[in-house]
Amino acid sequence: MQSDEIEIDSPPQYEIGEKVRVRKLIRNDGTFPGKDIGATLAKKGDVGYIVSIGTFLQTSYIYAIHFIESGNVVGCRSREIETAEVHKLETIS
Repeated sequence: MQSDEIEIDSPPQYEIGEKVRVRKLIRNDGTFPGKDIGATLAKKGDVGYIVSIGTFLQTSYIYAIHFIESGNVVGCRSREIETAEVHKLETIS
């Protein structure tokens, strides 16, 4: 996404219930209550499920991801996550 592109002009890239993986270390920027600023919220490779989709500054989607292992629900942008499910193509015989 270009810096001047408005992501919410298109449908969300991911869906509620989708299994996703974090592409980078996510630290508390001060918006996660009960944790110190800079505390690790999710590590690269952690897997979770999208529980809701919101917006940020009317330009970007924020995906609330529930990480089962830690119990944290963390807001991530689309560039910070990737799908964790491998879709198999069915062959017709």
